[in-house]
Amino acid sequence: MALSVPGYSPSFKRPPETLRLRRKRARSRGAPSRPEPAPRRAALEAGLPLRPFPAAAGRGGGPAAAPRNPFARLDNRPRAAAEPPGEPARGQQEAPGPLLGANQENDLPWEEKFPEGTAAPESLQTPHVSSSESDILSSGSTELPVDWSIKTRLLFTSSQPFTWADHLKAQEEAQGVVQHCRATEVTLPPSIQDPKLCTELRRAFQQSLVYWLHPAFPWLPLFPRIGADRKMAGKASPWSADEALQDILMSDWSVSFTSLYNLLKTKLCPYFYVCTYQFTILFRAAGLAGNDVITALISPTTRGLREAMKNEGIEFSLPLIKENGQEKKASRTSLGHEEEQAMSDEDEEESFSWLEEMGVQDKIKKPDILSIRLRKEKHEVQMDHRPESVVLVKGMNTFTLLNFLINCKSLIATSGPQAGLPPTLLSPIAFRGATMQMLKARSVNVKTQALSGYKDQFSLEITGPVMPHSLHSVTMLLKSSQSGSFSAGLYTHEPTAVFNICPPVTEVQDKETVHEELANCGLHPKTLDQLSQTPVLGKSSLRHVKMSDYIYNWRS
Repeated sequence: MALSVPGYSPSFKRPPETLRLRRKRARSRGAPSRPEPAPRRAALEAGLPLRPFPAAAGRGGGPAAAPRNPFARLDNRPRAAAEPPGEPARGQQEAPGPLLGANQENDLPWEEKFPEGTAAPESLQTPHVSSSESDILSSGSTELPVDWSIKTRLLFTSSQPFTWADHLKAQEEAQGVVQHCRATEVTLPPSIQDPKLCTELRRAFQQSLVYWLHPAFPWLPLFPRIGADRKMAGKASPWSADEALQDILMSDWSVSFTSLYNLLKTKLCPYFYVCTYQFTILFRAAGLAGNDVITALISPTTRGLREAMKNEGIEFSLPLIKENGQEKKASRTSLGHEEEQAMSDEDEEESFSWLEEMGVQDKIKKPDILSIRLRKEKHEVQMDHRPESVVLVKGMNTFTLLNFLINCKSLIATSGPQAGLPPTLLSPIAFRGATMQMLKARSVNVKTQALSGYKDQFSLEITGPVMPHSLHSVTMLLKSSQSGSFSAGLYTHEPTAVFNICPPVTEVQDKETVHEELANCGLHPKTLDQLSQTPVLGKSSLRHVKMSDYIYNWRS
């Protein structure tokens, strides 16, 4: 029979008293301190400033500061003596709103919150914004600035639930689709007491999620197209090796593209996007973004694409490339471009004629014309595939651009998963050959740590190609359903962020005139009013939005 040992526990829930680590007893405070060495004592008598003797602290000269645990969090430090006992320690305060950067939340770096090897939850991964990009911070406004970029994901958070956005009834879903097709204007009160029982809110939410797409293949993700080879790899593409099928798809795409442009020209369509595997084009109707003519922005571009547009006689400009204080105009026809090139070659020949006059033309090596031309064109090649390469086409040149794109062979990839697939057309309204699609929405409820324990945090996630009108419509609905209090993280398709630049405006149209001309474009009047504003975000886009007491604060 085993002898019982005091403090012994077979399950090891309590370690025995004999195995506990005991702290070393502190020496008596009244013990005499160790005398300082003679050299140090002599230096002190001479009046030289010296650092405190390291051995003096914690021995007899007073209590020593406890060493910091290198594995502890920064907010796990001891509470300062000056802090009142009722005040929470630093780092235990409630997390700030999404206006703070992802690396500033709770005053902790992202790496310490989620150590190496631990993946952060997807719902907490906010878009990374460096200090150079996040230099635009709003002060407070009742409206958001217009954002012409395409969002791939919206994440809304609020202290009130989003359950009203889930499980729509069949009648509500059908009425929402009908409201979209008929462009029905919906006006909601500033605050809704019970959003889950509000049928108008649920129908309007369904209406705001509708968009139109061409071509449409259920098994293929057709947005985004830039850098989408990995997502499309391994998917069935019967047209990749069938030229006859490619011609049929391209012919059908040309009809849909022409239909969209005609709707834009007659101001029945406000805007649309053309997404290729290399660049994206934004077509805007006259009256939007402060322009009185049709505009088209192309980004990113290459020198080869710009040269091909010049040869087709398309006049365009590079708004972000300035030369001698003026915008660099690229409005040259192919004939004018050749004449200008010939004149520049003659000028280069004449610039070296003074060497012949001095009789030293054979002793000095003259650079050839080709190297001079390549040196001049070096800066044009360097800006390829960058936001600075954005191209602006205005007026009737957009129709020439339409014909150029329809006949451009390089518009379609010749190899890879996207081989033979026409570009994607995205529009807020219906057009010939389009397919109605819906943005995906789901609500999630989580628990977050607060001062008094845990509190409920509700979120609403919307994924898909979120165009400017959908972003504005959803925020208007949430303003009423969440009583003017919510936050949002916006994830941008980066090649489209440059569409927020402010193009040169010759004449600003009156708002009333814009509303009259675009009254039948299918957008809500408030949405149309926002899209008619002059862009102010530049090369950036909205990243974080917070509404408090019906006042917006945003960050780009």
